[in-house]
Amino acid sequence: MAGLGANSDVMVKLDDGHLNNSLRSPVQAGVYFRGHIKGGMRPGKKVLVMGIVDHNPKSFAISLTCGDSEDPPADVAIELKVVFTNQQVFRNSCISGESDEENLAFPYFPFVPDQPFRMEIFCQQPCFRVLVDGHHLFDFYHRIQTLSAIDSIKISGDLQITKLG
Repeated sequence: MAGLGANSDVMVKLDDGHLNNSLRSPVQAGVYFRGHIKGGMRPGKKVLVMGIVDHNPKSFAISLTCGDSEDPPADVAIELKVVFTNQQVFRNSCISGESDEENLAFPYFPFVPDQPFRMEIFCQQPCFRVLVDGHHLFDFYHRIQTLSAIDSIKISGDLQITKLG
């Protein structure tokens, strides 16, 4: 996918609701992002997140959701929470207010403070396949069967976003 623009699949909204269609310079950490995935997810579609981990990070999270409602909260198809204190990556979902058990069991921790990363979330028929820097991190089987309903992305935490697509 290309970068952000009028015809891109992901539109990023800052917390104040303004659209940011250009990430020519990195967006600073601590900013909460909400973006719309045009047409929702479907097999063969991917979401790309490129960024730089902060110098002294605690954590960051990336979620694909069904809308961006806060009250009641939107269903979360997949949430990745990267925690640096324990070097763990948690994955979870939350449907109708019910969270799954957090899963973690990864062969390696791919994130390094003050270094760039490239995360790709591929939507396949049975699961999301997550790659970091071109290496397979995990598969996460769909809990939400209507993939087109998964139409939003949320990003927060100790990182700078350099590209979304």
